[in-house]
Amino acid sequence: MNDYSDGLPAPRRYVAIIAILTSIAMTVLDSAMLNVALPGIARDLGISPARATWLLNAYQLAVITTLLPLASLGEILGFRRVFLTGSGIFALAALGASQAPDFGTLLACRIAQGIGASAVMSLTAGLIRFTYPSRQLGRAIGINAMVVACSGAAAPSLAAAILAVGPWRWLFLVDVPVAVIGLLVGARALPDPAGTRQPFDLQGAALNILTFGLFFLGMDLLLAATGPALLLMGGGIGAGVLLVQRQLTQRTPLLPLDLLRIRVIAFSVAASVCAFSAWYASYVALPFLLQGAGRGQVETGLLMTPWPLAVAFSAPLAGRLSDRVPTALLCAAGMGMMAAGLALLVSLPASGAAVLTGAVVALCGAGFGGFQTPNNRTMLISAPKARSGGAGGMQATARLLGTTLGTTTVALCFQVAGAGGPRLALTAGIGFAVAAGLLSLSRRGVG
Repeated sequence: MNDYSDGLPAPRRYVAIIAILTSIAMTVLDSAMLNVALPGIARDLGISPARATWLLNAYQLAVITTLLPLASLGEILGFRRVFLTGSGIFALAALGASQAPDFGTLLACRIAQGIGASAVMSLTAGLIRFTYPSRQLGRAIGINAMVVACSGAAAPSLAAAILAVGPWRWLFLVDVPVAVIGLLVGARALPDPAGTRQPFDLQGAALNILTFGLFFLGMDLLLAATGPALLLMGGGIGAGVLLVQRQLTQRTPLLPLDLLRIRVIAFSVAASVCAFSAWYASYVALPFLLQGAGRGQVETGLLMTPWPLAVAFSAPLAGRLSDRVPTALLCAAGMGMMAAGLALLVSLPASGAAVLTGAVVALCGAGFGGFQTPNNRTMLISAPKARSGGAGGMQATARLLGTTLGTTTVALCFQVAGAGGPRLALTAGIGFAVAAGLLSLSRRGVG
């Protein structure tokens, strides 16, 4: 039986990575494009804008609550089977969303899409590990990061182009042929390491859904309804305690406590949460800072564009370097660049020269990309190969935890500082970036 100890042979390897990247790009584009269409969906279905945002919130909750259970299921049944099933669910749900007659049906389809996307996200890293030889793993992770960055950057323009010629339902329809291509190519080319065939921890999965669902729902409602939000977060923490107690008795826990006992993985996960908090706090606050200084929406959009473009450039470069250079140093350098860029954004006048502002924004993006790929490589390669699913699930969970923490930080800064909220949020981003850099340095010599 093939253990894929040196990845796939070269011709099949390239086809497999195309299937993986097609699926992950599809999930990124879908979520980002829907932002543009929300006002039109609200008008068409006769719902309030606040209610329409639940098409995003429900999707995110479905993803965050099922990442670890689906990663565990992938280890049990096989990565390829669960990954392709997730892609199929995503495509069918997209088709259903394109035909949804009312908000309830559309919301149900979005939840199903979130579950399908979760299977893709949680198993992407594990499949990449079985696709590429270890000596080229950083390069492969860098390519994945580049595709994600480019997809996120292209999503608003692509959505605008589609909406210029058709209704919002077309945004869902375009997912279907892309998913079918990914499924057909993936079925032939993806690696198929054998699953463990151990029993699936249903009770652990239920506790995991309660833990992350209640806690993240509470964080979303923290400012709008503080009392109920704190109750929800408390319920999530209580479920989390029960989850940890149960997982301590499991041989291969759904919540990968066994991997968190590995020092380099624990520090890498913590650094990832801080880095994504820095990124999202900054990326959400920056448009408010720029428009508050009198810049228009178009100019603000153009000044934000260097960030994902710089990530797309630096992530694969850092990936290649991470196969040869200690990743702790690369990660610390990346976060140092990002912190320096954010410090410049805080100190420079927001109405200053556009070229200078764009260059500083690019510095932030380059630093983030320079951190992300080496850190993900360290998390993945430090785990036993049989636990690649758990490691990939942790990567995705850390990313979503960080982005949620970043969003909450921005909201708190705006509430506390009013007009000074954007600069305060960027300052918080500096703190998160410095913390990520220090956590990276603390694992020097072991990753």
